[in-house]
Amino acid sequence: MYNLIKELSSEHKITLICEKRDSQGEVEINELKKFCKKVITVPRKKQWTIANILKTGLSFSSFLVTGHTSRMMKKEIQRELNESQFDLIHVETSYVMQNIPEIEIPLVLVEHNIEYLVYKRFADNVPLLLRLLLYLDILKLKSWEENIWKRVAKLVAVSENEKKIMEKIRKDVALVSNGVDINKFKVRSQKSEVRSSEKKILFIGEFKWVQNRDAIEWIVKEIWPKLREEFIPSMTDGGMKLWVVGRNIPQSIRKLTNDKSIVFDDEAPKETEKIYEAADLLLAPIRVGGGTSFKILEAMASGVPVITTPLGNAINAKENLEIVIANDLDGFVQKIRELFANKEFYGAISKNGRHLVEEKYNWQKISQDLNSVYSSVVPYA
Repeated sequence: MYNLIKELSSEHKITLICEKRDSQGEVEINELKKFCKKVITVPRKKQWTIANILKTGLSFSSFLVTGHTSRMMKKEIQRELNESQFDLIHVETSYVMQNIPEIEIPLVLVEHNIEYLVYKRFADNVPLLLRLLLYLDILKLKSWEENIWKRVAKLVAVSENEKKIMEKIRKDVALVSNGVDINKFKVRSQKSEVRSSEKKILFIGEFKWVQNRDAIEWIVKEIWPKLREEFIPSMTDGGMKLWVVGRNIPQSIRKLTNDKSIVFDDEAPKETEKIYEAADLLLAPIRVGGGTSFKILEAMASGVPVITTPLGNAINAKENLEIVIANDLDGFVQKIRELFANKEFYGAISKNGRHLVEEKYNWQKISQDLNSVYSSVVPYA
């Protein structure tokens, strides 16, 4: 959102109303004020509370919608609508739509994911009793999302796969992918070939999200032990580390293993580009989730080869040319071995991945795509 606001501000006057996490403060707000006419924040509510659980159980609202229902946000939006004139309202994700008053102004809705599918993929693998409870919430979320899709002036997906699913509900879905700052994330010279010292396989993510918890558990419990057994003992020049990066890594994740080759690091550099500079490979075994993964785009922009699942390849990068795809445990181990054993293959993935994001996923192009959506709703936008 920051990058889109930055790019769009040259053509539009933007008022931003958003949730603010406790970790965010005046530094972030002042940075956004450089590009916005006005920035209004409301505290982000805690999602996992007894009150939210009870409200969800006693209403037709899903847990996600309940947790993002904010009287303060609705009040701030209404006040801005009363005091100023707007050509359109850009909404990020349907689960905040309940905070927007009934208005005549066109709404452009951008969906980061199809949320009910994210939760369904997770629920499919939990114990039966919990699964039944989650399925009920998923049905409520599905109904909410699909009804919202019909109501807005323009619906935007961030990946081709999700666009196809949304088109079952309405036909005029626009595609505006996520992007990456290609000036911030650059290929370092050492990425042109595999370094001979210790290899760092990176997993990076926010562990509050279901898809990241699922992925790291799969890596730690299955992928990494098999990789160590079959590959690492035969390596020379320092071996290999799994570098797990994220803020506030839960103890439940840390307790999954005592393997000294796994490094849990919640004090990695704040500048994400420095993390990719130190990594040799991004491991992203996404089985739960949707949308376009920023970490995959950032890694590719940095010349770091990416290994992911078909679900993780939402940008439709060419397999074994721009990205590496694995379907199961054995596939991930095999592909990791192949990348480190074959310098030409590694170098080609690195080079081609960077070229792809330069061509299709830089923020300048993405903002132009979004501006075209605005223009289709408001001709003079």
